[in-house]
Amino acid sequence: MAASERISRARTLRKNATPEEDLLWYRFLRRHPARFRRQHPIGPYILDFFCPGCRIAVELDGGGHYEPEQAEYDRRRDQWLSEQSIFVLRFTNTEIKEQFAAVCETIQRKVAEHPPQPAARQFSCKGELKYLPFDGGGGPQGRRGWRTACVL
Repeated sequence: MAASERISRARTLRKNATPEEDLLWYRFLRRHPARFRRQHPIGPYILDFFCPGCRIAVELDGGGHYEPEQAEYDRRRDQWLSEQSIFVLRFTNTEIKEQFAAVCETIQRKVAEHPPQPAARQFSCKGELKYLPFDGGGGPQGRRGWRTACVL
């Protein structure tokens, strides 16, 4: 599946979330300080929930995940995600409905073990990375702040 197809599929999945996905999103992950995303495309897969800073994926499994073919697919997917340094937490829909507080505590513990990291830089620097003052110049806002620069 091409990247644009995965993005389109992720949008569709967000619009057609299961009740358990909605419960976890709206009652816990949506406002979590670690900033989770839902139905997030990554590589060849779409994750139910993903925190890029923590590298944690949360997957909710319905009844179909117990079929042998689906279980094998999940195993291969988890292996690929592990190779990308992404830790996967799996919960059943029943756990979400009947043990919601315990699920949230498990996610919170894992986030505490893997606190969010700053976004990786998109360039390589052969010198030293420094934060330098930035004066954006004209305009009523007079944008000022800090920027990252590579100093050789």
